[in-house]
Amino acid sequence: MFIDRAKITVKAGSGGNGMSSFRREKYVPRGGPSGGDGGRGANVVLMGDANLNTLIDFRYKRQFKANNGANGQSSNMHGRGAEDLLIKVPPGTIIRDEATNQILGDITEPGQMVIVAKGGRGGRGNARFVNSVNRAPTFAELGEPGEEQTLLLELKLLADVGLLGYPSVGKSSILSMVSAAKPEIAAYHFTTLSPVLGVVSIAEGRNFVLADIPGLIEGAHEGVGLGHDFLRHIERTKVLIHVLDVSGIEGRDPIEDFHKINNELKLYNEKLFKRAQIVAANKMDLPEAQENYQQVADYMKAAGHEIYPISAATGEGLQVLMQRASQLLDAYVEEPEEIEEAKVYEAKPEDEFSITREDDGAFVVQGDNIEKLVAMTRFGDEEGLRRFQAIWRKLGIDAELRARGIQEGDTVRIGDMEFEFRP
Repeated sequence: MFIDRAKITVKAGSGGNGMSSFRREKYVPRGGPSGGDGGRGANVVLMGDANLNTLIDFRYKRQFKANNGANGQSSNMHGRGAEDLLIKVPPGTIIRDEATNQILGDITEPGQMVIVAKGGRGGRGNARFVNSVNRAPTFAELGEPGEEQTLLLELKLLADVGLLGYPSVGKSSILSMVSAAKPEIAAYHFTTLSPVLGVVSIAEGRNFVLADIPGLIEGAHEGVGLGHDFLRHIERTKVLIHVLDVSGIEGRDPIEDFHKINNELKLYNEKLFKRAQIVAANKMDLPEAQENYQQVADYMKAAGHEIYPISAATGEGLQVLMQRASQLLDAYVEEPEEIEEAKVYEAKPEDEFSITREDDGAFVVQGDNIEKLVAMTRFGDEEGLRRFQAIWRKLGIDAELRARGIQEGDTVRIGDMEFEFRP
């Protein structure tokens, strides 16, 4: 089954907790702090795998959670960092953040990796907090939580040459004749309901990937028929072979069909319309096609299009057609990538925060620094609590809450934690 869209949730590993301990060795009566740091949590990484050509695996498993880092130990032993979680996807996969629709990565090569969620750093052990004022700190940090994201995966086939045209013009038959691919072939429309890839060998060391794109119809750029589901698979092709049924035995005008399909390409993506395109006049084994061919050929040549008479049923003309497609591939010049509107990131001070008021009267404090501080503080440790309060005041949060009119007993919410305000 061909699946080219998926939604998954990924959770990077949290950092290991720092250790609070002191040396307890013989002949060391005043052993100092010796708590080690926690290990870093695992990143979640998507990696291209040449053995995959569909996103079907994500139909059954949609949640991925990476391992946490190991906790720090006594004697200044640091916890082990967790190994990254690798998730394999087929080359051609675009990764988007569901919340913002921003592209996080585009995997086009086997082995290419994109980090989609970063693991949290390990908490520092109490040995890290020794200073001239506090020679024996008792507190240690908790590990930083790992990032969590919902991702949208979209597969665009990585094919060199694409076959397009109306349903039942013979695209699948052509693919089956020139490659080892075995698409379903039958005498009814929309036999092919998913793209099919095949490798065409021209000579030793010379081959290319050919894609049978399911039949496009008028209105496809608006999603009619198979529409957007398959138009995007043409986007990465370098050369297009436009297959026409010149026999007209189904009552269709091949010239009219040619213009309708190209109009759909133009409306969907102007660059596709301008891509190198050659015409394959199919079904030349039929008398009707031989009668109509000259008229169609004269029209295409006058319009500046190359046309090749072929028969997918007998194989006539297919070798010449594939050789010409190969020549156009060799002459292809990579087009500059269309860059989506850039997302501008502004450098913000680490101590920046915002305060809002919710309907239940709670004051909500948001900011990267304060939220990390809350997540990594052991509130059951008195020394850790005092440190939190000192940083809280240093950041100016206490003063800002008072300026906003907070009263004793009001609720302050930071991330998943709630506090009762006490002057």
